[in-house]
Amino acid sequence: MPATTPPPDTLPPYGGLMAQTAVSPAPTSEKNASGTCGSRNPSPAIIDTLARPLHDLRISVTDRCNFRCPYCMPKTVFGRDYPFLARTELLSFEEIERVASAAVACGVRKLRITGGEPLLRKHLPRLIERLARLPVELTLTTNGVLLARNAQDLRNAGLNRVTVSLDALDDAIFRRMNDADARVTEVLAGIDAAAAAGLSPVKINCVAQRGVNDGEILPLAEHFRGTGHILRFIEYMDVGSSNGWRMDEVVTARDILERIGARHPLEAIEAAYPGEVAERWRYRDGSGEIGVIASVTQAFCRDCTRLRLSTDGTLYTCLFSSHGKDIRGLLRGGASDDELRSAIGAQWSARSDRYSELRQSGQPVIRKIEMSYIGG
Repeated sequence: MPATTPPPDTLPPYGGLMAQTAVSPAPTSEKNASGTCGSRNPSPAIIDTLARPLHDLRISVTDRCNFRCPYCMPKTVFGRDYPFLARTELLSFEEIERVASAAVACGVRKLRITGGEPLLRKHLPRLIERLARLPVELTLTTNGVLLARNAQDLRNAGLNRVTVSLDALDDAIFRRMNDADARVTEVLAGIDAAAAAGLSPVKINCVAQRGVNDGEILPLAEHFRGTGHILRFIEYMDVGSSNGWRMDEVVTARDILERIGARHPLEAIEAAYPGEVAERWRYRDGSGEIGVIASVTQAFCRDCTRLRLSTDGTLYTCLFSSHGKDIRGLLRGGASDDELRSAIGAQWSARSDRYSELRQSGQPVIRKIEMSYIGG
């Protein structure tokens, strides 16, 4: 089936409630249209060609993962003989800290550690301790299997919060999706450990795929209602070039909200900050909130504020990028901090990415970098 996308949904009432009109929060920082980063931390955020400020830096610390989820790292591609990066190709913690510090001087206010699976990177709390010195929110995304044994160390090092991926509560479905024999109980133990360590609110992400785990939407919602955790459903995306994406496998945000709202009435709430990707909804009875990330049917390119640093030191301005800027070469070639800031500022100020909007318009798609390499 052709990978075509319907027009963006207009969200209806859920559970008999009208969706409230969310009021956009005021910008959290100044904007800098010059493309020149400051020397102080933090500095006004530079903006791109579409007036989008730089706010987030996502840092991939490894291209390896202990899962083989078909929508991200299918085993048919990432098998036993797959040529993962050599240790010398990875950025060191010192190099990552330098890039992050330069990005903060360009306006970044939030750092997210990703992978692959970031908890596979040895001595990760040492990196967290370095990055925690910067004036930013510091978060991490993980599949959760190794979280129980690492949560307290991460919190002690200065991590603020975690997001955990969990695509099903049914163990058979979950094991089929992770294709690595990982069990739901391991992930739930990680979530409990994160909450106990103070890495709250814990966010849980579920990629909903029709015919695969869409029957888990309501069980997941009911499991996490009233826990204080925030469950978010993500539309199945055409990330990378290996997952065989088809539009008919996408469970839309509209569908997800209708299913949950029919059982537990929902009402919309405003975004926590400008550029937040998840549309937020709360249970009318006060038992918490959920989110939907409608990255396919309701493209949010116009509000995207994220820059991504790959495992080997390439900066990408879009999750769906086909190429980026080599920062490792600058780092290992003796570049000064001013030169790093200038490189980041120049790349962001020239940015014009809007892949998801172009996908909706039916324009041809490009070959994209794999998400396990660039981070989610």
